[in-house]
Formats: sequence, C-alpha cells, structure tokens
Amino acid sequence: MTPLVSNSKFRGVDILLTSQWPKGVWHYGNNPVEVDTKTCGSTAIADLAMNLKPRYHFSGFEGAHYERLPYRNHAVLQETAQHTTRFISLANISNTSKKKYLYAFSIIPMSSMDPAELVKQPQDVTENPYRKPVKEGERKRPAPSEEDEPATQFFYDLSRPQPKKRNLRDGDHHQPKQPKKPPQPAGPCWFCLASPEVEKHLVVSIGSHCYLAIAKGSLISNHVLILPIGHYQSVVDLSSEVVAELEKYKSALKKFFKSKGKRCVMFERNYRSQHLQLQMVPVPVDCCTTEDIKDAFIEQAQEQQIELLEIPERSDLKQIAQPGVPYFFVELDTGEKLFHRIKKNFPLQFGREVLASEAILNIPDRADWKQCKYSHEEEEAQARAFRKSFEPFDFSFSD
Repeated sequence: MTPLVSNSKFRGVDILLTSQWPKGVWHYGNNPVEVDTKTCGSTAIADLAMNLKPRYHFSGFEGAHYERLPYRNHAVLQETAQHTTRFISLANISNTSKKKYLYAFSIIPMSSMDPAELVKQPQDVTENPYRKPVKEGERKRPAPSEEDEPATQFFYDLSRPQPKKRNLRDGDHHQPKQPKKPPQPAGPCWFCLASPEVEKHLVVSIGSHCYLAIAKGSLISNHVLILPIGHYQSVVDLSSEVVAELEKYKSALKKFFKSKGKRCVMFERNYRSQHLQLQMVPVPVDCCTTEDIKDAFIEQAQEQQIELLEIPERSDLKQIAQPGVPYFFVELDTGEKLFHRIKKNFPLQFGREVLASEAILNIPDRADWKQCKYSHEEEEAQARAFRKSFEPFDFSFSD
C-alpha cells in the first residue's frame, strides 16, 4: 500500500470492501445501534481506510445495517479539499429481521470526474473519524502578548503560589494522581473567576466549569458572555468537560432567546485577548433573517479585505484552528459557521460593527462598547432582570 499512497497523483479509491468494520468509524457521526462499539472494529482496517480514502466503504461482518454520515478526507482550511467517504454496513442475506442487505448505487470513477464536482461536500458531512485530535498535554500555549487588549469587565487573579514538588525517595509511598488543574495565567486576568475583586454584580449564572455575565457596554439588552471559570484563551484550548458545559449554556441561551422572539448570534475573537469570551447577542426575528445576518458578515468582511469562509456545520473548531492561532469565528442560530484565520491586524470591534449596522440592528452608534457604558446601578438592574428571566432555562440551578 505504501508505494500507492505515496504517489503524488494518488487521490484515493472508488470502492473498498472489507469483512471487518474499521475501528471508531462512528466517531463524529451517527452511532450504530445494533453493534457493541467497545468490541467492534479493527484498527488495521481503520488505518487502511484512512490511507486509501475510498468514496464508498462496504462491510458485512457485523451482520447489521448501518449507513454512516459521509466524512471528509481533509482538514478544513489546512489541506486541499478532497472527496468524502461513505461507510455502509449491510446485514446478512435473507435475514429474518428483514434488515437491509442490498445497496444499489451508481458511481462514476473519480478518474473520469471533474475535480470540482468530485470534492463537493454534502450538507451532513462530518470530520474524519480516524484523525487523532491533538492531546491537551501536547498543545503549546502562546506566551503572553503585550498587545492584549485591556479588559474592563472584571478583575480576577488566579496567580496563587503553587506547592513545590518533592522528590520521591526510597520508602516513600506513591502519591495518588491529583485532578488536572486548569491552566494558570502568567499575570492578572480580567476574566478568571477567582479573585475577590471580581465585579460580582455582572455575573448572572455560575456552572461547574463556565459562567455567564452581562457584557460590559452591552450592544443590546440581554447581550451576555459565556466564559470559562479557569484560564483558557480560546475555544480550541478548552478541555472536554469545559466544552460540554459551554455547549449546555449555548443550548440554554438559544432556547431562552427563542422564547423571547429572538435568534442568537455567537462570535469569538481570539486576538489581542488572553481569556475566552464567547459573545452571545440576541437579534429580534422580525428585525432580519439569518441569511441577512450571514450576508452582512460576509459583505463587511469583503469590504475590509477579510477572508471570512463558511465551514461545515459539523466541523470541530479544534480541527480547523490550532491552539495559539488567532482567529475570528461566528456561529448563527441555524448552526451555520463562518471562520477567519487572523494573519495580521484585525478590527477589534468587527463582530459588534456588523451586528450594529443598518442591515441588522441599525444601531451603528453602539458599535464600540466603550461608548455604551452604564452606571453601576444600571448594570445591577440589567443583571437582576436577566437572572430572573433566564432562571427557568438555567441548568446550574438543578445541577
């Protein structure tokens, strides 16, 4: 196989037939319900499928019918686009349960296809199930930047002295492994929820790993931030348990905004900031459509020569952007996502400018948060009103 896949002209194969399933083929996709995923599959077959990149991969060993969502064979925005793969498992012939054991399809050999047509990505495409994500311990954290934008919403300080490690000597007992602590900031961080100096009046919900806070100089009523309690610079730096709770907060806020007749627009700017701030902005549904919002972001990006690309809805941001790489990211209420890898200067208020524009909220004078300051009493009232209204949707009360 090595001479084949090492050939620069090799793009993949049209059909792959194997007896066994590839190990982990269900990752990032729909789970099979008729097989035991703990014991099913072969790692060797997974490696084979990873390297041969079949357009169709058929297997029948498990005697179960399973059609996996198509998966891509390239890393989005990192590699040249390639064709997708469909894995299909068929049941035993003439089985009594009448499970599907035949699959009819027509296929044009990739050697005869137009390259652009070959690499078209279907709407339900997922990440490659065989690609191994970068382990948290292997990620390199960037050094603190002197260009970090001064934050004014909170002041937290997690820089506590850490106990010195002692060397184990003969006769010492092995100490049990302690739970992994979140990364610590190199200096004061305005968003780590640990300091007694935090502006507690802006915090509206606290979970186990994330919290919600009213945005300082909010663009519109109920504009909030989702922030990790520990120190993480961006979404791609988050540990799995933090990601899980962040998704719970996103889901709860979507339901909350929908009950108010609003759609939720989320964006993150991982540039000149040292702590993740996921902006959650509600936009009234009678104000504009999701397509209008999407077009506004794309058009304003083009005007400012910003390459804002649409990425598949099921894409994992961690497979598109590596830790330490600056980026801007938007997610619409439909699940559509737009991404820009920042290579040089980037307008810090770009997300707010688009949403504040005449095409969306029509409040251009509120594009800069510094021009939208409220008194301490007004901020307290905003937080109190949001907390009361959001309470039926706040999972932290029941956890």
